[in-house]
Amino acid sequence: MTSLADLHALMARLGHPVVQAAAPSGSRFADGASYRFEIPSVEGPGVLEAVVAEAERLGVPLARTSQGSGVMMLTDDEIARMAGIGAERGIEVNLFLGPRAAWDTGGQAKLTQAVGAAARGNAMVAACVADALRACSLGIRSLLVGDLGALDVLRGLKADGTLPANLVLKTSVLMPLTNGPTATLCERLGATTVNVGTDLTVPHLAEIRAATGLPIDLYLEVPDDQGGFVRFYEAVEIVRAAAPVYLKMGLRNAPNIYPSGGHLGVVPKELGRERVRRAALVRRLIEQLDPELAEPSRTSDLGVPEP
Repeated sequence: MTSLADLHALMARLGHPVVQAAAPSGSRFADGASYRFEIPSVEGPGVLEAVVAEAERLGVPLARTSQGSGVMMLTDDEIARMAGIGAERGIEVNLFLGPRAAWDTGGQAKLTQAVGAAARGNAMVAACVADALRACSLGIRSLLVGDLGALDVLRGLKADGTLPANLVLKTSVLMPLTNGPTATLCERLGATTVNVGTDLTVPHLAEIRAATGLPIDLYLEVPDDQGGFVRFYEAVEIVRAAAPVYLKMGLRNAPNIYPSGGHLGVVPKELGRERVRRAALVRRLIEQLDPELAEPSRTSDLGVPEP
């Protein structure tokens, strides 16, 4: 197998050296791993079961799943079932909070996704809080937040004991984070893991890593409505510069399934299985190009459900 160093040496010998994009990060997850896999768009317990089964079949070490339709689109039984699966498998189960501007009566979010996850008005922030309280009461310990004000409110509720102290607050890709100062702002407002812009270069990621010690979440394959990039061969450089990093496996040429439900039939499950297959492809590539990168694993710093 040809490593990245071998490929770079070959290119140098041919007179076309590859320029190192950024200095390596010195940070790691608590267990020493430099990267983990996240499977997004896991919209309910049936999809989660399919994703877990496929990860076991393909040998993909699954650390986190995330959901995009929101807590309000799940019944109590569905949330409890997802929490049970996550607790049994040691997987973080992340659920999106509340209504959002893109689904509301306002017009701006229909024109640009930049405000699609914003909470329009205080009542919508209150709805996010209601979702958080409900999800946590059913055992969920990881929430996806798309609004800065809602994030700050949730930070305060963690601080006063209303919400669990170990609750993971993950920022949404719909809340653009594209530089170091914004990363530090999100950290001050209570984020515990930050979703960054899908089109950032490796040097951009290194700048964000220099600004915060929080895990970085990055789509390695990006849904079409977020850019549609497929960055598999950048995986090693991304992990080296951004560690600790969650590699999110979206899908190109796939439908937007939010809000999800039974009307979509088997589509969400099949999309979930394919995202896991994509993760298996990336894992093989990373192991080939840089066998010394720390293997993903599961550890106590994950927001594993507590049903």
